[in-house]
Amino acid sequence: RPTRFGRLWTRLFAWVAGLGLTPRILLALQVKDRSADRLHEAILVVANYHGQRYLVSMLGNGSEWVQNVRAAGGKVCIKRGRSHPVVLKEIPATERAPILKAWTQVATSGRQHLPVSPQASVADFEAIADDYPVFRIDE
Repeated sequence: RPTRFGRLWTRLFAWVAGLGLTPRILLALQVKDRSADRLHEAILVVANYHGQRYLVSMLGNGSEWVQNVRAAGGKVCIKRGRSHPVVLKEIPATERAPILKAWTQVATSGRQHLPVSPQASVADFEAIADDYPVFRIDE
């Protein structure tokens, strides 16, 4: 769980990303909290793979945003300047490895959370794919 400072930092950074003032690989994800009737925001790195955009949970299945997205049936909003609704489609673990590898190429600060080097083979990413959810952004 994040500290009070961590939550404040995330909220502030998500606001800045939502304004579109961060690099294009970052966006603010807005999803309804599964336990309270309020909007939860997270700042995430977008990975491009084969013409599609993906979000990866660097903290695994226990991440709050992942649990909220699953509870919302994938219906969320993404924000970069404007907020617009999208659907996040969870990718089966058997298809995640190449996307995880692509994500580590752009998520330089997030890659430290995965137990695999960004230079590792796709087969090495297959070994951890069950533990790191991946969602495709469907407009």
